[in-house]
Amino acid sequence: MAAPSFPSPAFPMHVGVQEARELLAALLPVPGAERVPLREARGRVLAVDLPALVSHPSATESALDGVAARAEDTDQATPGAPARLRVVGESRAGLAFAGRVGSGECVRIYTGAPMPPGADAICPVEQLAEDGPDHVLLQRPARREDVRHEGGDFRTGEVVLRSGVRLTPSRLALAAALGHPQVPVLRRVRVALLSTGDEVIEPGRPLHPGQVYDSNSAGLGAMLEDCGCEVLPLGHAPDRPEALAEVIAGVGGADVLLTSGGVSMGRYDFMRDLLVQQGRVAFWKVRMRPGGPALVGGWHGLPVVGLPGNPVSSLVVFHVIVRPVLTGQPLETLKFRAATPFRGLPDKTAFWRGVVRGGEVRDYGQQGSGVLRSLSEANALVIVPEGGQVEVGQEVEVALL
Repeated sequence: MAAPSFPSPAFPMHVGVQEARELLAALLPVPGAERVPLREARGRVLAVDLPALVSHPSATESALDGVAARAEDTDQATPGAPARLRVVGESRAGLAFAGRVGSGECVRIYTGAPMPPGADAICPVEQLAEDGPDHVLLQRPARREDVRHEGGDFRTGEVVLRSGVRLTPSRLALAAALGHPQVPVLRRVRVALLSTGDEVIEPGRPLHPGQVYDSNSAGLGAMLEDCGCEVLPLGHAPDRPEALAEVIAGVGGADVLLTSGGVSMGRYDFMRDLLVQQGRVAFWKVRMRPGGPALVGGWHGLPVVGLPGNPVSSLVVFHVIVRPVLTGQPLETLKFRAATPFRGLPDKTAFWRGVVRGGEVRDYGQQGSGVLRSLSEANALVIVPEGGQVEVGQEVEVALL
């Protein structure tokens, strides 16, 4: 089956990186919402704003172990002339002092315990000395700053976590503190993952000349899971149009199909041909290196992302284009000083592999698309815009890997 010709394509032949993201985002379905227990919500995306069901702290409390007192009774306290107060009780977490602190009195208090009425300041235990069974000596003034006021962190009804944030461990802890045993999250995007190519075989089998092990399934599957997706592995399909069509037709329950291989310019790039002839193509080729021959389209209502078969190109396109769309988070970049020059390309955005160390970034060295180990040993993609050039000492935009 010969590669098709495109005299007047009904889709963009070459698009920029941002346009590729936008076209992909337009094809993906909007996921619905579901409620899950907190223990199952790590990495999920919050579907709605989350308000506080309680205030935190729920009462004005102490930030230290020590004594709670009236600040005016201790203002002049020094090690040479300590303030002497009578101890009238104690307050601890879960069991507050029932009385009221009067002039010249104090209450022993512990971190997180409610402040007793009448007291407005804390003196830490390190600044106390015992003076008989019922009195203490304060060697410095009690401080109002060591009191945590009710609702100082958040108040009942206040929206604390916003829709669209990813639930990290710290945000899950916050959701629990807000009073939520369950949270509404976006349903995981279900991605069917398929590798193609006659030369691709499973790791562990004998490798014959011209064959390669299927590294894309491992790398892309892990990246999809990092994005919070549910991965539906389809394994591998050979370079035969009927075999590809059969596998794709059997995809059920997926929101999107992600393939690697078969989308370039070759005679045997049948994934491209199938979508052009029998499906839909939103764009073919992105103005970037590595990873230019990428394709986005559809197959009978199923969105399809076709990545290059070359593992370096495939993983870079996923990181730069697919990940931001799946997560809803833009590609995060930082500025570093270039320790080596980075060349630009006249008509493509370059994503060169680099090594960031000590506030600088240098060229990894081997930039060939076949050098898979480079993505393991490099820790950054150095972004050089179309037609740009970066000299030593200039600032350059970097996406950390």
